[in-house]
Amino acid sequence: MRRVLSDSQLQRLVDHKYSSAGRSFIEPLFQPYWNWLVTKMPLWLAPNLMTVTGLALNVISSLVVLFYSPRATEPAPWWAYVGCAVGLFIYQTLDALDGKQARRTGTNSSLGELFDHGCDALSTVIISIALCCAILLGNFPELMFMTCFSGILVYYCAHWNAYITGTLPVNTFDVTESQILIMAVHIVSAVLGPRVWTSKIPNTEVCLNLVISIAVLVLILFVTLKSLIVIQRGGQGKNGSTIANTSVVSPGMPMGFLLFTACTLYLHSPSSLFVNHPCLFVLTFGMSACKITINLVVAHVSKSPMPLVDTALLSPFLLLMNLYFRSVLDDFYLMLAALVFGTFDLIYSSTSTCIQVCDHMKINCFTITQRQALE
Repeated sequence: MRRVLSDSQLQRLVDHKYSSAGRSFIEPLFQPYWNWLVTKMPLWLAPNLMTVTGLALNVISSLVVLFYSPRATEPAPWWAYVGCAVGLFIYQTLDALDGKQARRTGTNSSLGELFDHGCDALSTVIISIALCCAILLGNFPELMFMTCFSGILVYYCAHWNAYITGTLPVNTFDVTESQILIMAVHIVSAVLGPRVWTSKIPNTEVCLNLVISIAVLVLILFVTLKSLIVIQRGGQGKNGSTIANTSVVSPGMPMGFLLFTACTLYLHSPSSLFVNHPCLFVLTFGMSACKITINLVVAHVSKSPMPLVDTALLSPFLLLMNLYFRSVLDDFYLMLAALVFGTFDLIYSSTSTCIQVCDHMKINCFTITQRQALE
């Protein structure tokens, strides 16, 4: 495994203390349930193992829906939507319990924060696509494109905000509320069928899925604007810089390039790449976005400059160059290759980072060592 972090980054990562500000509307109502449930977890169960188990169930259940509805226009079996709701609920629960389990077992560390936010980044991509499939939003490609990529952007902006201020913001309508609504949508699709979302509101020509998508976009726009206002005000570093004393606008460059490439391909692809393969399209760019987001989280936790050029941008760049040279290669197969490379790059980089942090802190990622238990 290649060395990802320097010794100074590793030391600052060890010294990092998690900080968040704000309170969501529904989360306090779940706290008694989560506090009770965590006491039922065995003390040998590592927090990161809980997180990755929840993520695996969330990803697998969502991919089942994507398999049956690759263009987000085909109905999936009812049990696929139920599985998606259950998978998301388990992920939400384990994601809420991992920090409590870490404090309960004395194993809380900055690695847990990195791992948790990295899993959330991937989950954001997956559940956004699954939501679009559940309401058959592929019938409105423009809205599906904006819904998926705005979901990726709003999560990125939250950590961009944290990189500037040192504190992760929590909004009144935040992750917990979003996940509950998505679960509810899947249950409705399972009970009434996904075509219920294509029915029109009485006395109008407006479909229900159109209303849901626009409502989501308005909410995401509001949250994103709040983050951008904070970014515009400057950070906690020298002369209003980030906590790593870098430019507050620099994290916008890699994500800006990614979104620019996605928009360009959406608008100008001669084979209508997104319209014909929306789920694969978002997955391909989502893997790159996920790695860029993890880079930002690592930069925040280690108080170091964020890399502006990364292998995560290679896949979007090749797709853009292929478009520029009038599709020398078949863009569908190139996109498949980009998805495979982006997934491998994400797994390899994340694994390298975890191994390096674990070696430095003398801990295990998925088990509780005897040393940790004694401490």
